[in-house]
This record gives sequence, C-alpha cells and structure tokens, in this order.
Amino acid sequence: MVDTTESTEAADRLESALTGRIDPTALDEIATVAQQVPQAEIARLVHTSTPLQSAMLFRVLPKAEALAVFENLPPAYQAELIGNLREPEVADIVEGLDPDDRAELFGELPAGVASRLMKGLTAEEREMTSAVLGYPKSAIGRYMSPEVLGLHEDWTAAAAMEVVRARIDGPETVYLLPVVGPGRVLRGVVSLRNLIAVDPDTVIEDMVRDSISTHALSDREEAAREFLSHRLIAMPVTDQEDRLVGILTMDDVLDIIDEEDAEDIARSSGSEPLDRSYLSSTILRLVKSRIVWLLVLAVSAILTVQVLEVYEDRLDQVVVLALFIPLLTGTGGNTGNQAATTVTRALAVGEVRIRDLWKVIWRELRVGAMLGSVLGILGFVIAGLVYGWPIGLVIGLTLLSVCTMAATVGGLMPIIAKKLGADPAVFSNPFISTFCDATGLILYFTIATTVLGLS
Repeated sequence: MVDTTESTEAADRLESALTGRIDPTALDEIATVAQQVPQAEIARLVHTSTPLQSAMLFRVLPKAEALAVFENLPPAYQAELIGNLREPEVADIVEGLDPDDRAELFGELPAGVASRLMKGLTAEEREMTSAVLGYPKSAIGRYMSPEVLGLHEDWTAAAAMEVVRARIDGPETVYLLPVVGPGRVLRGVVSLRNLIAVDPDTVIEDMVRDSISTHALSDREEAAREFLSHRLIAMPVTDQEDRLVGILTMDDVLDIIDEEDAEDIARSSGSEPLDRSYLSSTILRLVKSRIVWLLVLAVSAILTVQVLEVYEDRLDQVVVLALFIPLLTGTGGNTGNQAATTVTRALAVGEVRIRDLWKVIWRELRVGAMLGSVLGILGFVIAGLVYGWPIGLVIGLTLLSVCTMAATVGGLMPIIAKKLGADPAVFSNPFISTFCDATGLILYFTIATTVLGLS
C-alpha cells in the first residue's frame, strides 16, 4: 500500500516536472515519478494541465490507465489533447473508447481529423459511431450506447443466458436487458437477476415487464432528468417506430447532468461555462467566458441610470432618499434571484411544467408579499426612528412592493424562457437583477412622491 505522504510528495514532483522545461528528455523524469502517483491524482493533473503537458504525461502511462483517464476528460479538452499526441497513441485511445464517447470526441475535432480517425476503426466500430453521430448534439441519441444486448421475446431463459455469456464483453451494461419482438420493436425489459433466478425453460415473453424508455431524438436533459427521477440503472432508447437502437446508462446520464448544471450555474451568474478545468483554461478563455455577459449587463444597467435621471429632482428635494437606493435595489434583486433559482430548479427536475404558469405566479405573489411585509415592517420602524415616520413609511411600502414584484417576476421569467425554447438560467439572475433595479426605483420614487407630496 502506497504511503499517503509519499504519494503526495510524488504528485508534487510530477506536477513540477510537467510545468518545467518541455522537451523529450523530460519524459524520463515524468515516467519515473508517475509510477509512484495514484491514478486519481494522475487524472487530476491531466485535467488541470495544458494539453501539451497532458500529452507528455499520457506518453508515459500504460495504455489501460491512459484510456481510463482520457474517458473522464471533457470532449473539448480531449480534442486539444489529441492534437498533441502521436498518431499511434491517438489510434489506440480512439479505438478503446465507447461509441458514444467517441462520437462526442469527433464532434469537437476538425472534420478532416475526425474522418481520418474514423477510417482507422473496424467496420463494426465505424458503423456504431456513425449511428450515434447521426443525432443532433441536443438529442439523447448522441449519448446512448448502440452496443445493446436485446433479448428476443420468444427465447427461453436458458437460451438468453447463453447469449449473455457469449456477448458479455460487448454491451456497456447487462444488468437491465431490453426485450424485443419482430423488427426489434421494444417489448419491455428483464433484469439479469430475474433471468438467472427463473426456471431455464421459462419463455422471456412470460417474464418481461414494462420499461421506461425514451426516443433517440428526445432532449438530452429531459431524458436524463427522467432517468434520475425513476432511479433507473439503464434506459432503452428507441427510434420513432419504437425499434431498439441503444441504451442509456448511469455514467452517460451523470455526464449530461453535470454539464447542464455547470452551464446553468455559470449563466445564472453572468458568464459562459468553461469546457475544461479552471486551471487548464487560458486567461483569454476566462475573459471570453465573462466579457459578453458583462457588456450585456452593463448596457442593460443604463436603464437604472435613466430612471435616476428622470427622478433627479425628487432626490434634490429629499436627499435622504438616495441613502436607501442600494438597500432597495439589492433586496429586489436578491428576492427575484431566489424565486428564479427555485423555479428553474423545479423546471429542471419536472416538478413544474409550462402549464403551471398561473400557479407559480400566484404562489410567488403571496411569498413575495409575505417577505415584503416582514422586511417592510422592519424598514418602517428603523427608518422611521432615524429619519422620521414619513420616510419610514416610504421605505416600508417600497420594500413590500419591491419584494412582491421581484418574487413574481423571478418565478415568471424561467417559465417564459422554457416556453420560448431558451435556457431558463439565462433569464434568471443577471437579467432579473437589472429589471428589478429599474422597476424597483420607479416604485420607490412613485411611492415617495405620493407619501411625501413631492412634485
């Protein structure tokens, strides 16, 4: 057993070797140190290093370990890494990938490189990879495994077990086995446990059970969420005629969910998701992921400036009103973001559907009113004691109004985005903050004008 301290020191030496002078003579040092480092640490170093440094490390790894590490890298990073590996190394890696993982990689490579690598595959592997590549990137068919073991409904359990034993190394999973009829039409599924337990003469048709399946053209996130909601270990994938074309497994689903969640988190905070680890991303790539959203939000924030300009004369009459602007805009933005995040999550897991729009509006209206009442009373008391009761009343009523408005809009926007076919996360935090800032200021000065009798 490798000592933890020794392996940590070896990992540090390996990282130093990778980030040092890059030339062929460094490979000997890297190879020596890499033998003392656990595979999990090797995977981390590959993921956080530049593609050129990762390529150096790949060249000294055993084939099986290199393939295991490569499979866990993001497809975009895999594509850059391929460009820094020698042709024989590339061929070995590509051949060892599952067809769905290979299709993801080819989708990131230049067409000429992908075509050349495709030609190096066997006819069977080339056919399966082409089948997966035929689906859009947003479709679940792009992520299924076409290597699926389907049992015919008229087989006996004994005959089915013979087929499973003969082909056990091919399919990605055999724990859940689809059952097909004539023309490979999906009839249902049987579990390997039940297949082993029943009498050998039992006909598969007599033990098949209904299955939860998905069409190959279904949206990948919706299919993945359904997979998780039913706690499946595998899900058959069919074409439009219900013919079995592949199977979806847990590792594919987790990859999809991780990617979708990373995208939602990034966009809800006003940036684009990175297609590789933070440390392996260049400074320019980090800037590109953030600058577009900053420009959009900066332009949209002009609305807030214009509102302040319109009500500039009110501020001149009661200067103390300016002190509460950060409090009110911040409260509105935070309230809207809370509602948007909650509804976006509910949409993602299927708890809320588009037709629930009015239910969501009614719920968030009441939630916002209750939150606004609590904050409004607090604001009324504190501001009233310090700046006078008329100012306290303005602050209290504004907090009530802003919270009610922000919660309602925050719950509404993700559903509208879903209806329009856009990403709900895009419509959430950044845009809601800007919208609530401008609208909240209009409410604030309208209430102040009425209560204080300004003109």
